[in-house]
Amino acid sequence: MLSAKSTSLPADVPAPFDDEGGPAIGLSDIATWLGEKKVLIGAVTLAAAVASLIVALLLPPIYTARTTLLAPGSQQQSSSTAALAALGSLSGLAPSGLAGRSPDELYVALLKSDSVERALSDRFDLKAHYDVATFEALKRTLPTYVHVSSDKKSGVITVEVDDKNAQFAADLANAHLPEVTKVLGRLAVSEAQLRRVFFEKQLNDTKENLVKAEQALRTVQEKSGVIVLDKQAEALITGAAMVRAQISEREVQLKVLRISATDQNPDVMRLSSELRALRGELSRMESAQGGTAGSAVDLPVGRIPEASIDYVRARRDLKLQESLLESMLRQYEVAKLDEAKEGPALQQVDIALPPDYKSRPSRALIVLASTFLAFVLVAAWVIVRRYAALARAANPESDAAWRGVTRAWGFQRS
Repeated sequence: MLSAKSTSLPADVPAPFDDEGGPAIGLSDIATWLGEKKVLIGAVTLAAAVASLIVALLLPPIYTARTTLLAPGSQQQSSSTAALAALGSLSGLAPSGLAGRSPDELYVALLKSDSVERALSDRFDLKAHYDVATFEALKRTLPTYVHVSSDKKSGVITVEVDDKNAQFAADLANAHLPEVTKVLGRLAVSEAQLRRVFFEKQLNDTKENLVKAEQALRTVQEKSGVIVLDKQAEALITGAAMVRAQISEREVQLKVLRISATDQNPDVMRLSSELRALRGELSRMESAQGGTAGSAVDLPVGRIPEASIDYVRARRDLKLQESLLESMLRQYEVAKLDEAKEGPALQQVDIALPPDYKSRPSRALIVLASTFLAFVLVAAWVIVRRYAALARAANPESDAAWRGVTRAWGFQRS
């Protein structure tokens, strides 16, 4: 390394100084310094250009394959409201809060989920392809090569894959759709799917309760010997079962509606009021004290002969479960119909094809940037050395101090 003596000015060249004793530098001085070292600057710049060109030529080309997916928007929501309205009292089951959500962010998160990434890893052996040992390391590596994003305005989701192999990049990009479709197949994401899953559970529970009610009725028949009732008792059972079914139906409507509505919602208030009225009617019908004998429906359970009371209750529970099963089956079929009308959750707009031209590296940009950076650095180095020489000449004490620093760090022999 050059010593500090090599940066001092010639004896016959006076050093310019400002009023405060420091060196006064102008553009002409800088141009002069650069001109004196033009050979050095040119040599370093040329060497950097050649080196960067060699490096750019050795870098492997990277190809980017791109596929676009269309997430269902608000215009693709199911026709559940109209279908449920056709069933009269079931129209309250279409929560409006579920219709206005934008699902593109949800699908982007699913495309980046562990389930999709593990499936892609197993299918393409990504750990070996990217030379990583564990899945956690693969998760940290994948964002470098796989980019999933969405356009907020259009809702279009873009999946881009960078790889040295153009065909591999296209295959990996296209594989995202079938893998995320498998995940969506076991999840309830859309409004119709949520309602279908809910009513499917309610329907299964009702079927189990109906079987239990049938077994209970048969047990009561065997114990009491009562096979049929008179028409007055049968009317009571049918009426009470219908009221109970209406109560259960509105309870389900209210439960679904509360997913997106508050207690101040008009539909919630209406259903709550209807529930109170129906429960009061059922309490009156089942009361053992009230009622009149003039109406079969108003006949209290307590007026039925004691020998048949157990049979009445078992028969009433059976009627209730039958009515509930019919109601839940209608609602479940509507939900299934809406789910079928929604079509596929994600639609592929553009299929990823093997790119015929690389996306990076930009060899021209690498050479130009490296050459310019080398020129700036060597020019700055020349200017700083000459300025430091002038500063030491202007302040001998500072020069002696810097000589001590260079000797201490071994940059100059003592």
